[in-house]
Amino acid sequence: MWKAPNRPKHEISQSFNDGIISIYEVKNIARPGYKPEQGLKLKKKLRYTERRVGINRFYYAAQNQIKIERILRVTKVRDISTQDIVITESGEQYEIHQIQTVRDSYPASVDISLSTIK
Repeated sequence: MWKAPNRPKHEISQSFNDGIISIYEVKNIARPGYKPEQGLKLKKKLRYTERRVGINRFYYAAQNQIKIERILRVTKVRDISTQDIVITESGEQYEIHQIQTVRDSYPASVDISLSTIK
């Protein structure tokens, strides 16, 4: 039986087959010397797996007047933050409310909690 090198037995192999998201940072896009203007600058394009929004997560967010619409699992990258905007391939825009590391998955992954931009 083939075994992946340097990978503990207990890790779950994760696939990212549900689609592609683009992650943007909100940045000043005005030319130097001009009035500041907010715009989006592409940071990353990542493949994702759709996750279920659990009842506890849904109600805890609702207590803080946040409506979590989707949970997406993506590969772990350093420069994603809760200040970023996510745009799906269908053009829907979301803001990131939480980034949570997933333990025991291969490759290393994070779950990002998203809510619709109003």
